[in-house]
Amino acid sequence: MTMQPPPAAELSAIEARRIALRAQGFLGAPDRRGGVRGVLRHLGAVQLDTISVLARSHELIPYARLGAVGRRTVEDAYWTQGHSFEYWSHAACILPVEEWPHFAFRRRAYRSRPHWYHDLPDGAYDAVIKQLRAEGPLTATELGGAKNGGEWWDWSASKVAVERALMYGEVVCTERRSWKRVYDLAERAIPDAVLHDDLDDRECLRRLVRLAGQSLGVGTRADIADYHRLKGEQFDAVVADSGLVPVTVEGWSKPAWADPQALAFEPRGRHRTTLLSPFDSLIWERARTERIFGFTHRLEAYVPKPKRVYGYFAMPLLAGGKLLGRVDPAREGRTLVARQVSLETPKAVAPMAQALREAAQWVGCDGVRIERMDRPELTADLVKALG
Repeated sequence: MTMQPPPAAELSAIEARRIALRAQGFLGAPDRRGGVRGVLRHLGAVQLDTISVLARSHELIPYARLGAVGRRTVEDAYWTQGHSFEYWSHAACILPVEEWPHFAFRRRAYRSRPHWYHDLPDGAYDAVIKQLRAEGPLTATELGGAKNGGEWWDWSASKVAVERALMYGEVVCTERRSWKRVYDLAERAIPDAVLHDDLDDRECLRRLVRLAGQSLGVGTRADIADYHRLKGEQFDAVVADSGLVPVTVEGWSKPAWADPQALAFEPRGRHRTTLLSPFDSLIWERARTERIFGFTHRLEAYVPKPKRVYGYFAMPLLAGGKLLGRVDPAREGRTLVARQVSLETPKAVAPMAQALREAAQWVGCDGVRIERMDRPELTADLVKALG
C-alpha cells in the first residue's frame, strides 16, 4: 500500500458525517436549477436496479435530494439529448456523458480479455454492428431476440454480441425502455468531444479517484476505490496525484482522504428528511454506512422471507443528518402501505411520518397505511402524525 503523507486535517466523527452528507447532496439547499442532471453530475454515478417498489432506484436518487420531481422528468433528464450513458461503474450505473473518456481503461480491459461465458458464432458481432448502423437505436429484441428459449442466462447470439460490443465501447446503452436496454453505436450517441480513448489507464484511474473523493467528501481507501469498483492497488497508484488530501477521522481505524474543497468550507444548511433507496450512493457501501452513521443496513430482497429482519426493500429514513429507522413499503391501489416500520428512537416518529406522506404524494397515493411496527407502542403516535 502507498505510504500516506501526514494528514492535512483532523476531523471529528460529526464533521466527517456532515461533509459526507453535503458531498452527497443531503445538506444545504438542493440545486434545483441543475435538477436531475445536476444530481447525476454531482454524484458521478447513479446505480440501476430491477426492483421497483415505490419507484426504481434511479428515480429515488434524485427524489431523495430534490423532492417531488416528476418521474417522467427524471427519465427525460437522464436519457434525452445524449446527457448520459449506462456502463459498469459501482454496478450497472447511469453516468454523465463527460465521464466516457474516464472508462477507457475498463473498455480496454474487456477488449483484451478472453471471451468468457458465451461462445459467439462467426459473423454475429459484425452483423449486430451492421444492423445498428442501419436501423439503430434498437433493443436486443429488435436485434433478433434476447433469449434462445432456455434458462435466463441462455442469451441469443445477437444479445451476446451486443453486450460484448457494449463492454468494448463500440456500442452504448442510451436509455432503458420498459427496462430493456436500448443500444446504439457509440460514434452516433456519444458527442465527438468526449468520444475517445485517449487517456491512458493511469489518467483514467486518477480522474475517477479524484471524482469519487469529491462525491464522497471524505472516505477511506476502500470507500473511494469502491465508488467505481476500482481495485485497492489502482487507488494506491494514483491517490498521491489525485488532488485528494490525507485526513484523520475520529473513530475511523483506517487512513482517510478528503476533497480539499470539502475542507475549505464548514458544512451548513438544512438537512433533508427523506427515504433512501438501498442503492443510494450515500449508503450503498455497508461498512462505510456503519462507520459514519452507526447504522447497519442490508438489502433483504434476496433473503428468504422467513429470514428477513426489516423487509423486502427496507428504505432507511434520513433525518437531521442521521439514519433513524427504516420502512419496507408497498403500494395497494392509491395507498402506500408501510408493511414494516422500524424506528431507532421515538424521536423518529415525526420525520418518518413526514417522509411517508411526501413519498406517497410523489407516487400518486392518497394515503398511508401502517401494517406493522417493530415498536408497537409507537404505532398510535405514527398514525396520529400521519394525520
